[in-house]
Amino acid sequence: MPARLPLGVAIAAALVLAAPARAAEDRHLARALSVLEAAPLVDTHNDLPWVIREKFGGDAEGYDISVEAQYDTDIPRLREGKVGTQFWSVYVPSALSPEESLRTQLEQIDLARRMIAHYPDDLAYADSVADIERAESEGRIASLMGIEGGHAIANSLGALRAYYDLGVRYMTLTHFHTNDWADSATDAARHEGLHEFGKEVIREMNRLGMMVDLSHVSETTMHDVLDITEAPVMYSHSSARALTGHARNVPDAVLRRVAENGGVVMVTFIPDFVNEERRIWASGLFDLLKDAKNDGDWNLIQEAYKQHNGEPPMATLGDVADHIEHVAKVAGVQSVGIGGDFYGAEDAADRIVGLEDVSKYPDLIAELAARGWTDDDLRLLTRDNILRVFAEVERTAARIRRERPPSLKQFSGESAGR
Repeated sequence: MPARLPLGVAIAAALVLAAPARAAEDRHLARALSVLEAAPLVDTHNDLPWVIREKFGGDAEGYDISVEAQYDTDIPRLREGKVGTQFWSVYVPSALSPEESLRTQLEQIDLARRMIAHYPDDLAYADSVADIERAESEGRIASLMGIEGGHAIANSLGALRAYYDLGVRYMTLTHFHTNDWADSATDAARHEGLHEFGKEVIREMNRLGMMVDLSHVSETTMHDVLDITEAPVMYSHSSARALTGHARNVPDAVLRRVAENGGVVMVTFIPDFVNEERRIWASGLFDLLKDAKNDGDWNLIQEAYKQHNGEPPMATLGDVADHIEHVAKVAGVQSVGIGGDFYGAEDAADRIVGLEDVSKYPDLIAELAARGWTDDDLRLLTRDNILRVFAEVERTAARIRRERPPSLKQFSGESAGR
C-alpha cells in the first residue's frame, strides 16, 4: 500500500496540477475580453421591459438599473458583459385580445423608450446601424426594440407601420399562438405556414426595413418566409433542433436555407431550448403556459408543474456553446449570433449554469475560444453577423421604397379574436 503524502504536500501538489488549467482559463478569458473590446456584443433579445411592467408596475424611472438590480439585467452588469447593443423585447402575451394587444404593445414601447431615455449617460436610443455605430463611438449601449409576436399588429399593416415609426426594428411573426396569418411552432397549424395576408406582412416589413424574426414560428412558416423575403431573416432567440428537439428551434434543413438567404440565428439561453433532458422534462409545460396573460399566471403554472414533475435538469454554458457550434457547422460561422432572452427568472433552475445574468457573456466567448474559435470568427458571432443582416435589411428597404408605395391590403378571413 503506497504511503500517504502529508496533507500540506498533497494540497501543494494539487495546486501545482491545477495551475496550468487556471492559466489556460485566464488566457481564454483574456482573449474573449479583447475580442469584445473590439467587437462589443449585440444581443437581440432581453425582456427587461416586461420585467419592469410585471414586477414594478411599469415604473421605468423608479426601478433603478444604474446599480446592480434585483434580477438579471442592469447597466453595471451589461457593462461587465461587454454588451454594446441591446435589442429590448417589447413583449405582449399572445393570449390577449386584439384590443388588449394593441394597447399593451403601445404601453410596452412607451415603457422601453422611457427606460432608455432615463439613462442618457449609458443607454442611447437607436433605430439604425448608423445609430448603433454612433452609440458605440460615444461609449453608450445602443438600445433598440423588437416586437415579440405579430398578433400585436391586430391584422393591420397601418399598425405595423406605426410600430416602425415608433422605433421597432424587428418583429417575431408569432408567439405561443398561431395568429390569423402565420402558424406558430407551439400551436395548431391553421394556414400550413403563411396566410396570404402574412405574405403581405413580410413584403411590407421588407419595404419598411423591419427585420423578419422567425423565432417561435412553425417550420412550414419558416420555409414560406424564406421563399418570399427579399431581405435576410433573423431568429432573435432560437437554437438548433438537431441538438434539442424543441419545436421553437431551427432544423438543419432550415439552417442551410438561412445560410443561402444571408440570415442569422441568434442562439438563446433558455434551458428548454438548449438541453434535451430539460426539454423532455418540460414537454408538458408549454401547453399549460400558452394562455398565461401575465407573470402571476405564468409563475403559478410553473410552480404547480414543478411540484408534480419534480425539479428540472439543469442546462449549462457548455450546452449553449454546443448549439452555437452546431449552427456554425451547418449554416456557417457567418450565420450565428447571440440572443440571450434574459427575462428575470427567479428560480435558479430556470437559468443557465454559467450564464445566470448579462455579465456572463465573456465566459461564453472564452469557452468558444478554448474550443478553437479564431478571433475573426468570434467577432462575427458577437457583432458583425447581425449588423451585416440589419444593414442589408436597410439597403433592401431603400430599394423597395423607390419601387412601390405602402401596401393598402386589408386582412380578410378569419377573425383576429381568440
